[in-house]
Amino acid sequence: MEKILVIGASGFIGNALYKELCSYFNTHGTYNTSSGAFENNQHFHHFDMETENVEILLESLKPTVIISAVRGNFNAQIHTHFNIINYLLKNEEVKLIFISSANVFDAFTNFPSYEYDKTLSQSIYGRFKIKIENALLRLPNHKYNILRLPMVFGQESPRLKDLKNRLYLREAIEVFPNVVINVAEIDHIARQVHYIINRKKEGVFHLGSYDLIHQKDFIEEVCETLGYDSPLFKNVYDSNNDRFLAILPKDNLLPENLQASVQQVVKALEKA
Repeated sequence: MEKILVIGASGFIGNALYKELCSYFNTHGTYNTSSGAFENNQHFHHFDMETENVEILLESLKPTVIISAVRGNFNAQIHTHFNIINYLLKNEEVKLIFISSANVFDAFTNFPSYEYDKTLSQSIYGRFKIKIENALLRLPNHKYNILRLPMVFGQESPRLKDLKNRLYLREAIEVFPNVVINVAEIDHIARQVHYIINRKKEGVFHLGSYDLIHQKDFIEEVCETLGYDSPLFKNVYDSNNDRFLAILPKDNLLPENLQASVQQVVKALEKA
């Protein structure tokens, strides 16, 4: 049985992955912010990447799969991931699953991006993700997965909570009519990651919906699903033409039952 360590298991994405995997694998997680829910769970371990070396935790737990869903200070994250890579090099049987972002392609605006397209970003966030990705791409394929995600929604997602709060307060919601995106839903992502681990898949995966939608149209559909028919929108136009911030799978396709459409993502938010 695989022994899995989810770094950042107290966060939105990391906690969903932990809950999906813990019934099937020997799964552990890390947390930083103090919380009784995690402190009393023997499978959760306190880890502060700004003051601690992750290799000490790895040597203690000896996981076979490390999932990085951690958030926080970019420099601390880079230092932590390079320590993880050092651990991978010393332990042949261990691999890293790195949760990355569509923002590694945010300098390309004329078309969607695929798994092995060249990365280029204009944002600090995107460039930080690229730095870690490039270090992983130098490793043998079996040592890593890079999982790039678009905007992730779910019933407990920070994005959805913020949207619902703005709707409740009747505040204007910023939307981008000319931005073409794809999206993802957290429970679906958790099942996709489970499959990738179970089948020992290698390489880079794009875990967004297989179809595209304008960002404003998507937000309008989510608002309607939540029961708000006439939300206030503030249209933001940053170009005269459509601009893509979308990642699509081509080389590493998952089975059809693990692929999702935009409408499936919207439908998953019905009971939120």
